[in-house]
Amino acid sequence: MTALPGETPGTVGTDTPQDTVSPPEAGAEGPEHAEAPDASDAPDASGTPDPSDVPDAPDASEGGESSDTPADADDDAKGDAEAEAGADAAPAAAAPAAELSEAQAELAAQRELRERIEKRKAEKAAPIAAGTGLSGTAADLLAAVRAVESGEKSGTAFFDRPAAPPASRRPAPAAAQPTRTPAPEAAPTARTATPEALDAVRAALTEGGAPEALARPAVGALGEQAAELLRTDPWRLLAVPGVRPEQADGFARALLGADCGPDDGRRTAALVGWLLERAALQGHTALDADAVRTALAERAVGDPDAAVRDAVEEGVALVFQEGDEPSADDAGAADSDGEADEAGDADVAREPVQVLLGLDRYALAEESLADGLARLVNACEKAADWAEAAASAPSPSAAELIRTAAAAGLVAHSGGEAARAEPAALIAAARGLGLRALGATHSEDGRRRLAAATGDPDTAVTLSGLLSGAQGPGRDEDGALALDLLVVLDAPQLDVEGAAVLVEALADGARLVLSGDPGVLGSAGAGRVFADVLASHACPQVVSRTPDPGPIGELVSGIGIGELNQVDAPGKEVVIVPVRDAGEAVHRTVQLVADSVPRAFGIPAEETQVITVGHGGAAGTRALNEALKQRLNPGPGRFGGFDPGDRVVHVPAPGRAVPGVVLSADAEGLRLDCGGVPVVVPQERVESSVRHGWALSAHQAAGMRWPAAVVVLPGDAAQGLSRPWVYTAFGRGERHLSVVHGVDQALPHAVAQVPAQERTTRLRPLLEALPTPDAAS
Repeated sequence: MTALPGETPGTVGTDTPQDTVSPPEAGAEGPEHAEAPDASDAPDASGTPDPSDVPDAPDASEGGESSDTPADADDDAKGDAEAEAGADAAPAAAAPAAELSEAQAELAAQRELRERIEKRKAEKAAPIAAGTGLSGTAADLLAAVRAVESGEKSGTAFFDRPAAPPASRRPAPAAAQPTRTPAPEAAPTARTATPEALDAVRAALTEGGAPEALARPAVGALGEQAAELLRTDPWRLLAVPGVRPEQADGFARALLGADCGPDDGRRTAALVGWLLERAALQGHTALDADAVRTALAERAVGDPDAAVRDAVEEGVALVFQEGDEPSADDAGAADSDGEADEAGDADVAREPVQVLLGLDRYALAEESLADGLARLVNACEKAADWAEAAASAPSPSAAELIRTAAAAGLVAHSGGEAARAEPAALIAAARGLGLRALGATHSEDGRRRLAAATGDPDTAVTLSGLLSGAQGPGRDEDGALALDLLVVLDAPQLDVEGAAVLVEALADGARLVLSGDPGVLGSAGAGRVFADVLASHACPQVVSRTPDPGPIGELVSGIGIGELNQVDAPGKEVVIVPVRDAGEAVHRTVQLVADSVPRAFGIPAEETQVITVGHGGAAGTRALNEALKQRLNPGPGRFGGFDPGDRVVHVPAPGRAVPGVVLSADAEGLRLDCGGVPVVVPQERVESSVRHGWALSAHQAAGMRWPAAVVVLPGDAAQGLSRPWVYTAFGRGERHLSVVHGVDQALPHAVAQVPAQERTTRLRPLLEALPTPDAAS
């Protein structure tokens, strides 16, 4: 085992992993990747969204068939919960604008096509014939889709837009000025359902052999007409959190009998949508069409090509083509140069065109975001003179950031924890120049740290608070955020839908700085906004030269470049605790949090955060939280399993994990203190959105830091480790890091050879195609 800093002589040995569980393969295809019971949280470990950061869903198992484990239900719940949340946001993103781009107009046409087809399907029990009755734009779309799929025509002729000036910003709804005195914040409530709708859905579920507990989430996903929709198209059950294809198949067999088959158009369309939702769970905004066909074939679809075409025709998915088609001139040159040698042919060979499938809400978000970023790049004043402010900057990197922001509407800034001082200096300098400058962070902890760095609490907000109007300057008369400069820290945590909403809210001429550490885990939602902006070179980039200090900073910096180095830790800033099995890992973790760290460093238990790879397993967050509660705050759990003083994590929306402490409970719900902000969680949402929080996953901990961190690596977590996971987890401690180590050589192997999982997105090529004359080379 590679020795790590801070080891006590005589404590290092060869650790044998025990109680091994094979977690899902990090890069596995969406629908198959979280099948193992209580497996380590592979999506979290590999840089994909944490499936447990969303409410648990009722088990949708059929009477005699095997059901999903709680871990599986968590995983499925995230994909569908994100789909529901994104579906609510999509109409706002697609609102009519003064000037729509050609691509946006085509996307709107596809949405209208989908609505018309849904109306026809509601009138008929059987699925409609593919393409029947289409005309106008819809018929043109169908012809283009078929031409692209057959290879007869380039998809760029229909789906790719010409280079055109970015559309003007659409006014956002005005919001009231924020109230500075914190008031109890009500957690979001689920869509209400009428008793009649619930009864009708329960009857349909019972007839199909599905649990009645799915009635409320079915109405939440499908609306008041859920019962009718489920009877005419039983595979619509896949829209309900926690339901898997085999369970929807059983439900359909019970309702349809002999009319049910694996190639039923309703089934194949639902499967395509489910596959794309599962891909979004892993961070993808689109999937290669070949991967979708392969996954359909694995689920007994006889003609995957036809299934994909039908899904596109029905508006379930959109089709996109990435890559360059040979031009007519290229083709003529090839014909006239038949004598060219093989080497010459290789030189002019083009990469094959890639056909992608995606959900409309992510396509709209990426298009809107690309347009918005280009608008910021081109609309900003380029001749601003901030030389004096740059000259008084606290560091050379801060001065470079100030000079760059003065001349650009969009800037990407990257660096570690110490580099956060540079955006703080930029905000202070801009405010000194009389500009309305603000910093937005992913978490309340990040907001407090930014406010401390700027010395002014009014300069820092959370991103959610800014967009909701609860924090920040509010909106101007046009509905845009009343800001001249916005610095977004923790930019890797931005998903594409959230980023699109944020950029849309910025006024023409405003400056946006995206700042973050490229080495940390990516966003919990779909997309890789920060990485795509960096890769596209669509704007100037500033790379900090400020190193993270101390033994922890040195260790984490080495991990970022794939090296697990020994560092001097004279004050035991880093300590390794070898363990043989999961049971010992839990015991030593409780001992560290309750006794060792408080005694050695004076850091109380409530300021020490435990981080582990997954939620299930013998040393996952569930097991660790149970053990830590028994030691630190024992009680009967009289408030839905919680007691006053319990550390919890509240999940108000998919991808948002807010640490807090239980205060009390009453008729209104469970009362929490989330970083100084009072929150009331309604009783009906406590079970699904609140969990104990002494131990978190690395995705939940991203964007936050604690005085001490205890990272738990049991033997069954070995296959779930990756460089971004280790980098993120090890960097959460400010003064002390303990590593409960039971994975032997898997740790250095992950750091050296398991990089971040790639996400398939369209934002980078969209940014590269947009007119950005001031883009950095």
